[in-house]
Parts: sequence; C-alpha cells; structure tokens
Amino acid sequence: MSSNTLSAVLEKQIGSLSLEDFPCGKGRWRKTGDDTEGAETESMDALLDLLSCPHSPWWLDETWSPQAASLRQLAVLTPQRLHSHFIYSYFKTIRVVNRSVSVVDDGMLKFSKLEELVLSANEISEIPAENLPATLKSLELCANRLSSLSSLTSRPLPNLLHLGLSANRLGSCQDISYLVAKHWPQLVSLDLGDCEFQHQQELLEALSTFPRLKTLVLEGNPFTLTPPYPGSTVDSLPRLCCLDSSWISPDERLLFRGLAKMSDVIVDVAAATVNVGRMRGIPDPMMRVEEKPSDFPVVTYSYCITYEFLSHQISANMKVNSETPLEEASAAPVTEGGSSETELRSDYDRDTLKTSTEDLMASTEESYFHPAHVFNHSTSRLPWSECMDFSSTQTHTIKSLGDFKKFLSRGISVRLEEEKVLSWPAPSDDLPTVKPSRFVKEKKSMKEKESPVKSAHSKDKKKTCALELVQDAAVRRILGSAHVSLQSLVSGGQRVRAVCDFGAIHTESQPQMTQAPHKDVGKNVKDDKKKEEKDSKRRGGSSAGQKNTASLKAKVKGKKDEGVDVVPDVPASLRPESITVELSVELEKWKSASEAHLLWLPS
Repeated sequence: MSSNTLSAVLEKQIGSLSLEDFPCGKGRWRKTGDDTEGAETESMDALLDLLSCPHSPWWLDETWSPQAASLRQLAVLTPQRLHSHFIYSYFKTIRVVNRSVSVVDDGMLKFSKLEELVLSANEISEIPAENLPATLKSLELCANRLSSLSSLTSRPLPNLLHLGLSANRLGSCQDISYLVAKHWPQLVSLDLGDCEFQHQQELLEALSTFPRLKTLVLEGNPFTLTPPYPGSTVDSLPRLCCLDSSWISPDERLLFRGLAKMSDVIVDVAAATVNVGRMRGIPDPMMRVEEKPSDFPVVTYSYCITYEFLSHQISANMKVNSETPLEEASAAPVTEGGSSETELRSDYDRDTLKTSTEDLMASTEESYFHPAHVFNHSTSRLPWSECMDFSSTQTHTIKSLGDFKKFLSRGISVRLEEEKVLSWPAPSDDLPTVKPSRFVKEKKSMKEKESPVKSAHSKDKKKTCALELVQDAAVRRILGSAHVSLQSLVSGGQRVRAVCDFGAIHTESQPQMTQAPHKDVGKNVKDDKKKEEKDSKRRGGSSAGQKNTASLKAKVKGKKDEGVDVVPDVPASLRPESITVELSVELEKWKSASEAHLLWLPS
C-alpha cells in the first residue's frame, strides 16, 4: 500500500487555490488602465468579490490555513509576486486533519516560516524531527499512531511552545525519558491526555524539568485513576497554572502542599467503590400463584443484584464468585426451564465477552485485562417488597491501571436475579422420602373422612411436634440486565450515578395487550347490539337502544375505516411498572495532603 505523504496532500491543497486561474492570476480577464470597457474583462473589486462571496462558484473552504484566503487575494492584486518560494514561505499555519497522512517527509522543509502544524486524526506512526521546519512553535499530533518519541526528539525544536500528543500509544519508561527540557526547552503547553502512562512519580519528575511549563493535560491516562491524582501533580509542579483545562487556585495548592514528598503513599493503585441502593417495580411474585394454594410446597422468593468488576484484591465485605466456567457448570443451580444458570446466561456472557474483546483489541495491541481478575459480585438476597434497599457497598482495589482504564471504557453490566425455593415437609423415619403426589393426597383425604378419630389424633400430633421442612435446589433466573457506562471516570470524573432500568415483568394475572382481528370486532358489535336491545326493552323503549347501537356502529365503522383494531384499553394502574435500581461507582480521590496522611500512612 502506497504511503500518503504530507507534502503530497499540501500540494493538492495549494493547487486547489487556483492561483493562476480565473479569477486569480494574470489572465485577459483582468482590467488594466489602458483597457476599454468590455464583456471579457473584470475590475479588481469584482474579482475579489468572486473570491469572498459564499454563493460564488469560485469560493473555497480555506479553513486548512488562515493564509490561504489572503494568498488568493494577492493572486488578484499582485499576481507577479506569486512564485513558488514566496508561496511556500507565506504559510504560517497549516491544518491537515483526518486526511490519512502516514508519512511526514522532507517536503515540509519548503515551508520555511511555518509556525503551527496540526496533524490530528491521521495515521502517523513516526515523525522525524529533521523533516520539520525549525521555526515551529506549535505541533499537534493528537489521535495518531505514535508509539515512541525517539524520532521526534532526534533533532530538538528550539522554538516549540506547544506539543500535543494526546490519544497516542505512548506511556513507556522510554517515552518518559524523552519528556524533558533538553528536547523542548521553551515548552509552555503539553497535552498528554488519553495516553497510556501508568507511573506517575517518574512522569512528574520528568515534567518538573520544564522551566516554563504552564498548561498540562493528563486526564485519560491510567495513573489519573489513583487517589493521589490530581493532588500529587499540583504539588509536584509549582509553576503549573492550568491542569486538565482547569485553573489551579491558591487554595488548591495549599490543600495539597507536601503531598509530593509522601513517596511511600503515592502508589500506582486505584480503588473504586460500587454502591447498590434501592430497587423498585418488581411485581408481587405471589400474584403468579393460584388463588387457593395448597399447604405445600412453601414457596419463597428472594432477589439480588449481580455485576462484574475488575479487582486484584478482595475486601472483607465482598461476595465473590470467581469459579471457572467448568466449575460453574457443575455447581450451578437449576432454572425453571430445566437448564442450569450457566446455560441460561451463556449467550449473554458470550456476546458481552466478544464485544469487549473486539473493542479492547481494536484500541491497543497489548493484551487486554486478564479474565481471572474479573469477578462476579453479588449483593445479599432480600425477600420481595415494593421497595428493596440493598444498601450494598463494595470497594475494589486494582493494581493494573492499564487494565482498569480499559475496563471502565467498556462499562459494566448489572443484572437482576430472582431465586425461587420450594420447601416440603421432612419425611418421617418409617416412610420413604417421596414427595406426596395428587393421588396420595386424595387418598389421604378419603381416609380422614372415614376415620375422624384417627384424623383428629394426627392433627394433635402435628401440633405437638414442630414441622420440619426440606428445601429443594434453588431455582434462579435473570429477570433483566442493564449496561452502565463508566467512560466519564476515564475522562476526569470521580463518580457515576445511574438508575438501571430492567424493563417490566408481565405476570400471568396482568391483562394481555393483544390485538383483536376485524372479524372478532364484528362479532363483538353484534353481541353489544343484542345487549343494548334487551336493555332498551327493559327500560320500556327502544329509542335509547337504537341511539346507542347507532353510535356503536359509527365508532366501529370509523375504526375499520382507519384500519385500526379495536382493543380494550388497560387502565394505567394495571400496566406493569419498570424495574429500576440505583447504582453508583466512585473513584477514591484524596482531597488534601492531610487526608492522604491519615488514610494511607502506616501507623
């Protein structure tokens, strides 16, 4: 595949200005002082209007360089000055964005007075500094394919004031060694956002060598997810004025004073707290049971919330299921459909893992986070109520910050699980352990009718001894799932609050909203007509019945003409309610140096 060089793209851009064609250049269309009025000539004002009017066919979008518009005007006013050296040296700002540029060649050296070069959203993997004009003051390389800074530092750019490197594959210790003042001594602004830097202390030591650095962007790097950030950065760089597009106040500096010296507590470890709150909207499960249930089995329902989260350390209050798929298959409870819980959720898990793997592999060539560190966490199970407050708080500690960033970018899936347990009377010693069937129950009732004395004796015996119940294996099912986006935590946020909507559950007792065919509508109309006639005869007159029948026919006819099926309206009070649960994910952040000392310094 042929490479797309930067100089070739710029030659096309300059050629599109048509500096030697109408209305620019030295053509016969230009009116001079000796020329007479004619249809083939235009005044300079008219030619300039053709360039500047948005409705003119010669108007061009010249946002790629502010000098492009003025260069076309010079081509009208003084076309004799436009030679190649003048044109190249005329440009001071050039923007080539999303043009699939992959090579920055030495053709850029022709732009001898270039001060600003923007090459964002291209395919540049290497940018030799010797191919850049020494006059550059601003270089923007956001969202390219840079994985090393070695070629960019091969020849220092002494006048560079701003360097934008965000959204590149940078983050190695070698890259940190290049981010020092000897390569860019005049640097005032540096953008390293959304890269892969994980070692904050080493990076801050390198950045502290820049004597004039005032503006810095670091959000989106894995180490910004740790508790010391941004306090450690504020205290390590006292000359910094703006961090992550926010001005640093004197009060903020005072709060974090001394934090940079706490090298024993500034570790590259993140901590996130997940809180599951109140859940509403689950219909009463007993509405699914027949109106007059038998004494046995005793049916109990309970509910919990489960989610997956990355963790390298398990806290005391966690309930974690880290079994392998093989172990889960052997120990999974049976669901109502006869399949195991693992089978019930296998399709969902397979799709989730496939999507996450594709996203992670597309974003980086490095291996994604190890699945052994992704655990299934669950809240305690609660019996049904209209509002169930789980009040579950779990803190997760993550050591691999790069994996944590990818995990947060993917988001988490939250599931609602229902557990159903059937309880039966414990069998006596002299009887086999068989559940009573319907035939046995009927036979037993007949015997009780024949021998009332024996029946009364058995009732007294039941009262005297406590009834023991034996539980069947739990039957579990996933009632719903919801995805929670955590991308804002990567881009500088500290907390995500969400209300997960699992949708509505239709119970058997709720009316079914089915459409009725047109032929059934006609049948219903006839039945309503007969009913109206009977009612009118009872009232002693037929005028009211005829009036009601006519109105009913008109309504049905109107519905048929509109092509709409007649369906009985369901009151809003009977419609199923969506099930929602409150969830929040918060990154632990130190708000002051004193808080860091109290929470993390060993006693």
